[in-house]
Amino acid sequence: MSILIRIVFAALVAVTFDVHSAWAQTKPKVTTLGPDFPKTEIFIGNSFFYFNNSMHSHVLAMVRAADPANRASYQATSVTIGGSGFEWHDVESYFRPNAIASYSFDDNNNIIFNKRDKLFDAAIMMDCSQCPIHPKLKSVFTDYAKKDADIVRAHGARPIFFMSWAYLDKPEMTAELAEAYTVAGNANDALVIPAGLAFAKVRAKQPELNLYQPDKRHPSMAGTYLASCVVFTALTGRSPVGSPYRAGLDAATAGVLQAAAWETTQEYYGK
Repeated sequence: MSILIRIVFAALVAVTFDVHSAWAQTKPKVTTLGPDFPKTEIFIGNSFFYFNNSMHSHVLAMVRAADPANRASYQATSVTIGGSGFEWHDVESYFRPNAIASYSFDDNNNIIFNKRDKLFDAAIMMDCSQCPIHPKLKSVFTDYAKKDADIVRAHGARPIFFMSWAYLDKPEMTAELAEAYTVAGNANDALVIPAGLAFAKVRAKQPELNLYQPDKRHPSMAGTYLASCVVFTALTGRSPVGSPYRAGLDAATAGVLQAAAWETTQEYYGK
């Protein structure tokens, strides 16, 4: 083997190791919500959720596009505070009657008063972007992951944790956040949505596809769509590949993001 070939081979091995190092983590215990996936969700988090007309609206559009005959049965609500961590949210209050999600509007702007036995089937919760791994805040993350999961369950809903992504200039956050969220999910018997791992996959395979705002933290439209595809797959167990809902993205870009979301969830959940 020539010296040049050896150098190229070594470089390829190094890249492969770096790409997959994010997967060296605790394995999730909960890998599916089963056939009766949630039809009503509350997203509890911060600006990572509300950028680009809010992630919940894109997830809802994807779910409805996948089942147009029953589109009215799917609902999603977002409760977000900019910069917030788990402890900023009074989750108990979000389940009080005749308040959040008590009414909505249809496509013709007619008001619909919601009358359902259970306010939400699931609560998708995200801590602040670095709180789970911050030396002064990670214990708060652990404490409130349990506290909020218990509150959600007490109201008959499923707690779900949303694994956020690394900052563009701090890729080492990927593995740290993945580990923190997976450990918290296992400790609380909760599903974890591996959005952060999907970001890492796209950045490794197609770095020219921009997933970030100029601040290197918040998601671009492509980033929000990628995360929404991961949420859709985690909740339903279905592949987002071929979804007609593309959030205004071109077909080629949406296809790349859909495929990355599906691959990520299959790998993370060990399917």
